[in-house]
Amino acid sequence: MEHRARVGNLLLAALPQPDLQLLVRHFRMIQLERDAVLLRSGDPVDRIYFPLSGLIAFIMDMPNGQTVATAIVGNEGAVGVLSTLGPVRSPMTAVVRVAGLALQISSTRFQSVLGDSNALNGAVQTHARALMAQFQHVAACNALHSVEARLARWLLHVHDRVEGDVLPLTQETLAEFLGVRRTTVTQVISKLREQGAIRSNRRSWIEIDRPRLEAAACECYHLMRQRIGRIVQPEEMKPPGQTGSAEHRRAQTSLRARHH
Repeated sequence: MEHRARVGNLLLAALPQPDLQLLVRHFRMIQLERDAVLLRSGDPVDRIYFPLSGLIAFIMDMPNGQTVATAIVGNEGAVGVLSTLGPVRSPMTAVVRVAGLALQISSTRFQSVLGDSNALNGAVQTHARALMAQFQHVAACNALHSVEARLARWLLHVHDRVEGDVLPLTQETLAEFLGVRRTTVTQVISKLREQGAIRSNRRSWIEIDRPRLEAAACECYHLMRQRIGRIVQPEEMKPPGQTGSAEHRRAQTSLRARHH
């Protein structure tokens, strides 16, 4: 495998090169199509996904058919790895909300490598703690803060994981983030526009003003970033190419080159 570019997933980029190489030959590059369901609640987890771009939401399905997002993951994490820590059936549904690319590996292959790599075990544990922290904060935020502040927080989380100030989000996705009806989303967007936090919104697209959006968001946004930052080591959180270690730079291998 050629070493021409950097790993596009920060969780993988944190691995030493020998541990990363144990995984590489089992990866398959796939397109993440918007609204594609990667995992369904209650189904066996037979594939694990490492996003290189795009955004995936973890969704709770309620008995009345309503859905609500509990966390999102971009290229800083993975989907399906929690199954390696316990039961093999997914506790929730994972849906692509912003299209992108991902590296896919069978859970069987991943489990096999996990047994041979202490570094990979550590990365999975770190990711699990960060994800659980996000679940907890979202639950607390839903109980304590206004729908406008919560939407501002979600938009900031999405902005952290995609390029540019125009976010490719549908009203259905926003309703899912908030656990409300689309009519409520329309009202909330109108209020954020009045505050200047949203410059414009068209079908499936929202243009934001980042500083004003931060002013409109509840304190949970910064608290979540700080708490997760304490869980994930600073070296692991740096984007590929900004680490000082030569070994770590070598670990930022061209996964894309293998699959083109």
